[in-house]
Amino acid sequence: MQGKATGDKRVFLLLQGPHGPFYSQLGAMLQRTGAQVWRVGFNAGDRAFWFHRSTYLPYRGTPEDWPAHLSHLITDKGVTDIVLYGDTRDIHATAVQVAQARGLRIHVFEEGYMRPYWVTYERDGCNGHSRLMTMSVDEMRTALEFSDMESPLPPAHWGDMRHHVFYGALYHFFVMFRNGAYRNFTSHRSISVFTEFALHVRRLFLMPLLALHRMAATARVRYGGYPYHLVLLQLAHDSSFVQHSPFDSIEDFLAVVIDGFAKGAPGHHHLVFKAHPLEDGREPLRRAINRLAHQHGVADRVHYIRGGKLARLLNDARAAVTVNSTAAQQVLWRGIPLKVFGDAVYGKPEFVSTQALSDFFASPARPDNRAYKDYRRYLLETSQLPGGFYSARGRRQLLRQVIDMMLAEDDPYEALRRGTAAPRQQLRLVT
Repeated sequence: MQGKATGDKRVFLLLQGPHGPFYSQLGAMLQRTGAQVWRVGFNAGDRAFWFHRSTYLPYRGTPEDWPAHLSHLITDKGVTDIVLYGDTRDIHATAVQVAQARGLRIHVFEEGYMRPYWVTYERDGCNGHSRLMTMSVDEMRTALEFSDMESPLPPAHWGDMRHHVFYGALYHFFVMFRNGAYRNFTSHRSISVFTEFALHVRRLFLMPLLALHRMAATARVRYGGYPYHLVLLQLAHDSSFVQHSPFDSIEDFLAVVIDGFAKGAPGHHHLVFKAHPLEDGREPLRRAINRLAHQHGVADRVHYIRGGKLARLLNDARAAVTVNSTAAQQVLWRGIPLKVFGDAVYGKPEFVSTQALSDFFASPARPDNRAYKDYRRYLLETSQLPGGFYSARGRRQLLRQVIDMMLAEDDPYEALRRGTAAPRQQLRLVT
């Protein structure tokens, strides 16, 4: 018989997290289990969203000094667990190496592999560093023998986007105007904090206008009467694109896709580029797409849609292409053929095409839908938790489940295999 979940003798060190109050609420609940909790802050934005002054540890040193400082913190505080949001930014990649060398538990949060209604929680790594990368569908099916849960359906609506943009703008405001005590802070982004703040604010105010433009562009595609292929774009600074893809830039990917479409797609087919919902204009995507489409003689058959709901476009799509966007899970759920270029947790041969791109556009191979349903159910039984980081409702839903999983000895995948996984919450439909 297993004992109760307790944080006694556990010391959690939280590094950078999602914008907003999630980390602060997570820390407070971990403390209620009996654990000690510390938060390292690297800038004024981190400090603004941590509401427990006595447990805040500001880091004002240089990136070069960070590994030694982290090792000292681990020893000084008796740290047993490190908590990260993503594992590829430099301070987190370094922390993973240090923590592994010290034998610590590493808890990694990330946006859901089946976002927007779920959040990812794994141990030791996520995305291209996830255990899912080396796991076969047959192994997943074997583990599922310990469960009889039916896969939950997503809710009718669950809006985190406005909260996400708001907290992003607020975070960058603090970094830009209140960061005097953190003069050595260097953003993991390639643009300045001021530029990022301006982009967040601009997008927040332009949301109504962009929504009208998006609705018009979507309507033109949906009612155009032609077959079309959908390209799922990612943010240029997205860690999955930067760390786990073969491309040096988004434009390199655009060039490959448009070339493959021009060579392989039937003359009456169209190509629709769907921007990431958080695309903020830092990349001249529309201009690059128009230029490449004209060069290949397909300008009248290529379209660009900025953000918005993916489902409306997927319902009539012939096939989809991406580097390794998590939105591809929605493609596979519908049984739509999918071509992937980068490392992705869903990149299994049973349901991702291995065709050359021109052949894929000419006659895309359909995925094994039964295999994908087993894969999807496995994720929902393990690393995918209902909830979100940004809205109050999403955080409440997430915190109900994740604390017990963090305190468990086994990671989510091992817990299912060994039959020690806690009962999972069914995602309730929201009306």
